[in-house]
Amino acid sequence: MTLKINEKSKSTKKIAQLGHPVLRLAAEPVDNIHDDETQNIIKEMMDCVTEAGGVGIAAPQMYINKRIFIMCSKPNERYPDAPLMKPKAIINPEIVTKSRDMFSDWEGCLSVPSMRGLVPRHQKIKVKYFDQYGRDHVEELQGFIARIFQHELDHLNGLTFIDRVVTTRDLISESEWYQQFLK
Repeated sequence: MTLKINEKSKSTKKIAQLGHPVLRLAAEPVDNIHDDETQNIIKEMMDCVTEAGGVGIAAPQMYINKRIFIMCSKPNERYPDAPLMKPKAIINPEIVTKSRDMFSDWEGCLSVPSMRGLVPRHQKIKVKYFDQYGRDHVEELQGFIARIFQHELDHLNGLTFIDRVVTTRDLISESEWYQQFLK
């Protein structure tokens, strides 16, 4: 399926919202990490996630149907206990192995700004991917960083955190979540 996107909606300042078809597509692999187009996409994504105050963003959230996401964990209002990490581009990612241990925690999303969901994720994952310089990586991730990776990888596969909640009773408005959990 080819998605035709209005050029006006491709602004790097605008993030695709739940319901936009780009969020339901399986993203295409990146063929040439070193080309200017890919490098520009990565720069725009880094700028966008920083401006939005997120801990990650996937290319489809910026109307780009490519297998790229940015991870940039940092403590903030939404995730006060998040570990600090240098932002990095993750290209053509895969999960190699997953722990049996799952843990549920509250997730939000820049594409679903008014809602949070209690989402089960694997506690530990072994992943492989390429960075923005074309170097391949194999890493073991756990906890919050593993959660970010899984959340963003879901975007590349046409899923949002809402697809992962066990029951709709595990959904809550963002404003109510702040009142109940961050007092």
